[in-house]
Amino acid sequence: MPSMAYEDRMSASDALMWTIERDPLLRSTIVSVWILDGPPDPERVRAKLEATARAIPRLRQKVVQDPLGVAPPRWREDADFDVDYHVRRVRAPGAGTRSDLLALAEPIAMQALDRDRPLWELTLVEGLEEGRAAALLKLHHVISDGVGLVRMTASLIERSPEPEPGSEAPAAERAVTPAPWSPLDETLDALRYQASRRIAQGRSAAGALLHGLGRLARGPVGALQDAAGLAASAARLLAPASEPLSPLMRGRSLALRLHALARPLEALKLAGKSAGGTVNDAFVAGIAGGLRRYHEQHGHAVDELRMTMPINLRHGDKGRRAGNQFAPVRFAVPVGIADPRARMREIHARVARERAEPSLPALDILAGAMNRLPAPAATAAFGSMLKAVDFITSNVPGPPFPVWVSGARILEMIPFGPLSGAAVNAVLFSYDGVAHVGVTSDRAAVPDPDQLVACLEKGMDEVLAAR
Repeated sequence: MPSMAYEDRMSASDALMWTIERDPLLRSTIVSVWILDGPPDPERVRAKLEATARAIPRLRQKVVQDPLGVAPPRWREDADFDVDYHVRRVRAPGAGTRSDLLALAEPIAMQALDRDRPLWELTLVEGLEEGRAAALLKLHHVISDGVGLVRMTASLIERSPEPEPGSEAPAAERAVTPAPWSPLDETLDALRYQASRRIAQGRSAAGALLHGLGRLARGPVGALQDAAGLAASAARLLAPASEPLSPLMRGRSLALRLHALARPLEALKLAGKSAGGTVNDAFVAGIAGGLRRYHEQHGHAVDELRMTMPINLRHGDKGRRAGNQFAPVRFAVPVGIADPRARMREIHARVARERAEPSLPALDILAGAMNRLPAPAATAAFGSMLKAVDFITSNVPGPPFPVWVSGARILEMIPFGPLSGAAVNAVLFSYDGVAHVGVTSDRAAVPDPDQLVACLEKGMDEVLAAR
C-alpha cells in the first residue's frame, strides 16, 4: 500500500469542520469499538503504538492556529507527546456485557478531545463477559475520514496472533522544532502561506479563464450551459435548510446513545443486487425503512427525511493524501416507499444524481469562502444547515479477513460517527464477512433509542428478505 502524504496545514474543508466546533453540537469525534477475544499483550500494544506514531505524523501532532486566523490551522509536532498519555486502561462496568461496554463508550464519545494535544485516545477495556476485552479508539474527524483512517491504522493490526517479522511500522524521521514559535512567527508564516496560495490560485484562475474563453469561442452555448450548470450545482449543495424534515426527531443536545447491529455482508450485497443497486443502497434502504417504522409507531407518517452522505473523492493522487477526501451531500431520502426493492431503486437513483453533481470537486473552494467569514458567522450559517439534517449514513470497507491486535483476535469492529447536529448517525463497517453497523442517536431527538434500534433491525431484515 502506498504511503500517505501529509500536508502541513488543514484543507479548507477540514478547517471549516474545526472552526464550527465553537458550537459543541457540531463536534466531529469518531469512536471505533473493537471487541477482542481476550486482552491484548500490553507491551506489544505500546510498541505498536510507538511505531505507528512514528510512521503517522498526525498521531503525534497538535493543531496550531495563527493569532489572526488568516490561514488554515497548522499541524505541528507536539513537543510533549507521550504515547502513555493517550492510552487508558479500565475494567468493564457491570457484568461486562455488550450493553455495558457501549454504556462505557458513550461518555467517551460525548467528551471533547484536548485541543492542546494530538487528537486521539485509546481506551483498553478488560473484564468483558466470556473473558473478552475491547479497544475503544477515539479520534477527531479532522485527522481523517473513514477510508483514510483504515489505511492509517493498518499498522496497528496483524494477520495472525503471533508477531509478524518486520511488521512494525517503518520509523519516520521525527520533526524537531528547535524552539517554540512565537505568535509573531505564526502570523508571519500564515501570511506567507496565504500569499503563496493566492498566487497559485491566481495562476489557476488565469489558466481556467483562458481555457474557458477558448471553449466559449469554440462553442459559446455549451460553455455558458456548463457554467450555469456548475452554479446551479453549487446552489443545490449549499441550499439552506432551517429545520429537519422529521416531525418527530427535532430536539438536539450533547447527550447520545450508542447501539450496534450486524448482518451478513454477502446477504446485504445480494439484496442490493436484486434491485439493480449496491450494498450501500441496501444499507441506506434498511435504515430508511427502520426510520419510517419508528415514525409510524409514534403516529407520524413521513414520505422523506433529509440525509447527509459522504461521497468519496479519493481518486488518483488524492487517494494518497491524508485528511478528509469526501464531499458531504445532503438530500431527501424516500423513507415512505414501503416496498424495499422500490425503495432501493429510488435511493440508488438519488445517490447517483448526487455523485454526478459537477460542483463536488469544488467544495474545498466553497469551504474556503466560508472560512473567510468571522468564526461565529460561519458556525451559525453552516451549523443551521447541519442541524436540519435528520440522519447521516456512511459506508466504510474494512478487512475482509480476520485480524489481530497484539495477540488478541478482533471479533467485531463497530464504528460510531459524530452526529454533527443530526438526530441519528448510522455507519456501516464491513469486517470479515459481516456488516457491522454503529448507531449514534441524540437523546433529545430519540428519547427511546431501544425502540429506534428495534425498528432499524426490522428495516434491515425487510431489505434482506427482498433479495
